[in-house]
Amino acid sequence: MTKTPSKEQINNLITSALDEDIGLGDITSQSIVSPAEIYAAEVLTRGNIVLCGLDILKSVFFKLDPDVSFLDDCFSDGDNIKSNTKILGIKGKGIALLEGERVALNILQRLCGIATLTKQYVEKADPVQILDTRKTTPGLRSFEKYAVYCGGGKNHRFGLYDAVLIKDNHIKVSGGIIHAVNKVKKRHNNSIQIEVETTTLAEVREAIEAKSDIIMLDNMSIENIKKAVNIIDGRACIEVSGSISIDQLNMLSQINIDYISIGALTHSSKASDISMNFL
Repeated sequence: MTKTPSKEQINNLITSALDEDIGLGDITSQSIVSPAEIYAAEVLTRGNIVLCGLDILKSVFFKLDPDVSFLDDCFSDGDNIKSNTKILGIKGKGIALLEGERVALNILQRLCGIATLTKQYVEKADPVQILDTRKTTPGLRSFEKYAVYCGGGKNHRFGLYDAVLIKDNHIKVSGGIIHAVNKVKKRHNNSIQIEVETTTLAEVREAIEAKSDIIMLDNMSIENIKKAVNIIDGRACIEVSGSISIDQLNMLSQINIDYISIGALTHSSKASDISMNFL
């Protein structure tokens, strides 16, 4: 289930980012621009993007100038925008525009980069669903997972609190997959979906014996993924994970799997090329 960042989360992010960048004030802009002067600017994308973070960008400038206005405001998060397109016009106090420019663009570029990369993976993997992971920037998980959603991906668990995923170290301390699964079932009275990470075909068979709901095939070769799919034979949902490149997606999309989880969506995406220019 996708969680849109809350107003509180957005405000906390903006407050922290502005404090980091502005501190006691933009000494360059304050020397050049009078406090009351009004200017207009436009935000442009230099590449094809999936838009994400537009309302956050607006909130940055609202915080610095409550009277700021936005012009040609015709796009929404999730929209595909072509290169050299004007995303938004802004009119407000010059100092507010200059002080907020870098923070607003940093956030927008980061989130658009994630959404744009996600779309590329989603299109290549169809009909298999693309999932994100917990490999996110500390403190920015809600924003980065929202960007994955805007790009057409699906959010995996948000944290350790909202889904069970039994990983290799859980298996080691439990003495095997069956023991680990049984411990979870006992604690939750068989009421919660259980996913198990496997790295070998033997572990896949053990996960099936344990009646796991989802089996993750982690860092397996294409050959072993196909064998694992035959072993599972529809008895559990299948997630493939582990350094999956975009070039592998066409091949994986032809195998009977349900999900592919990609850490690179959030830990290795390139920021989109977006600029803000005074008119």
